[in-house]
Amino acid sequence: MPIDRGTGSRHRCRLGGLLAAALLSIATSARADDVVAVYAAYWAGLPAGEIRLKLHANGAAAYRDEIEIRTTGLPALLSRFRATAVAQGSLAADRPAEPSHYDATYDLWKRRNSRISMRFVARAGAVIAERGPDDTSHKPPLAEKFRSNIVDPVTAFERVRSALLAPRHSADGSFAVPVYDGARRFDILGHILPKKDANEGTLRVELTLRAIAGFKGESSDDGDPNSAPRKVDLLVTDDARMMPLSITVPVFFMPLVVQFVQFCGSPETCPG
Repeated sequence: MPIDRGTGSRHRCRLGGLLAAALLSIATSARADDVVAVYAAYWAGLPAGEIRLKLHANGAAAYRDEIEIRTTGLPALLSRFRATAVAQGSLAADRPAEPSHYDATYDLWKRRNSRISMRFVARAGAVIAERGPDDTSHKPPLAEKFRSNIVDPVTAFERVRSALLAPRHSADGSFAVPVYDGARRFDILGHILPKKDANEGTLRVELTLRAIAGFKGESSDDGDPNSAPRKVDLLVTDDARMMPLSITVPVFFMPLVVQFVQFCGSPETCPG
């Protein structure tokens, strides 16, 4: 996220930006047919954000997922972050989710109505992420090799869910998802943890976010974020929906925890 270069505000904005980025990165771990789910985020035990997932199945062969995020409490004072991200693409029984469009709008500190827009274009045997007409990024995108055969952050967790539903594809229950968010290229490395009890109704997954490119400011608005691998603990229901129940990731050595709150029949019936 963009930050103020002033010394006094730099660390405050980095804290808010990292919290917001963590929320955006881990908020989309679910897939179901036309459902709205509400999550609450806590950092160091204090309220940090609210997340709504709006998941729409456009028939059996397509998806359209929308995520709304806003920081609360101290992170809201530091970052004033709000964001909406929408991803669309195709689904097939024998193939992972393939994105076609990704659009995100966010407000952060003094920057309002910033937009990330990506279109996925087939070229020379690969699918390349190109900037869409509404993108407001000021710096050049990463080299094409970092934008080839990747997915956006929302579609990434369509891929994660598919991997959790089909762990037999890997002998040890591990998987990898290549992600590009319009400025940064990273991998989501996953490992399904063994159950202590076979009758357990949940599944525990260890994720690692591994930086690849765009984390040193060469083509990112973030300045110089910490590019060290980041561990994420994910707990999901062990059923056909693989609905996340909790997600935990360290931010400044303190746990950021996202917890499931409730389902809503429609966006109108969700609490304000």
